[in-house]
Amino acid sequence: MKKKRPFSPSASPKALGPYNHGVQFGDFLFTAGQIPLDPESGSLVGDDIADQTKQVLENLRLILESESLSLEHILKTTVFMVHLSELQQVNAVYAEYFPQSCPARSTVQVAALPMRARIEIEAIAHY
Repeated sequence: MKKKRPFSPSASPKALGPYNHGVQFGDFLFTAGQIPLDPESGSLVGDDIADQTKQVLENLRLILESESLSLEHILKTTVFMVHLSELQQVNAVYAEYFPQSCPARSTVQVAALPMRARIEIEAIAHY
């Protein structure tokens, strides 16, 4: 029977609750949703949706790199946004991080996110 292996990289922003940054199960890695926290200070980064999106994707990159993976290993993301009217700006940043083959993606609007973040992204990657 396969076992799940939870992990929380020390380079990632500290978790805000009782959860791990990621869980490996077989050949798959599932990340917790990442908000735009600075890994060193634990503070929310910027008010601009583009800056927040960049930080979220950098935080996902840190998690993946701790497992010797890259953004190219991501199969699926789920993007949670407070304002879908900002989707164009999010897409512009997202395209910079996934220039070749974008993963499958769902994008949903939510009423609020932790620490008043404007965006949160979770991912599923394959080893």
